Amino acid sequence: KAPMRRLLIHWLFNAVALWVAAHLVPGLAFNGDLLRLILVAAVFGVVNSLLRPLLTVLTCPLIVLTLGLFTLVINAVMLLVTGWLSTRWNLGFAVAGFWPAFWGGLVVGLVSLGLSFAFPTRKL
Repeated sequence: KAPMRRLLIHWLFNAVALWVAAHLVPGLAFNGDLLRLILVAAVFGVVNSLLRPLLTVLTCPLIVLTLGLFTLVINAVMLLVTGWLSTRWNLGFAVAGFWPAFWGGLVVGLVSLGLSFAFPTRKL
């Protein structure tokens, strides 16, 4: 029960973070209702869980060489893939290019971090 609750809370945090990023970052856009936002957050979560580990392993030397800053590029790629899939599936979320994805990834990460600190989930 607790792991499912944490997953749902994380999913909600991602939805809020994507919504905030779409409203703050030029080049990111979300035009849809709450259900579509939840679906975009699900796509983002699946993309992150499947693609991020592979990209992290493949770019490990770059991550080490840049003292971890290359993970910002990986975050941008995650948002680009989410935007591409969301556009293809008509979910109302679009990413205009690399730089909007880069800044959007930074905003998503910061908002998610802030929400995690503001609303901590207990591990049982």
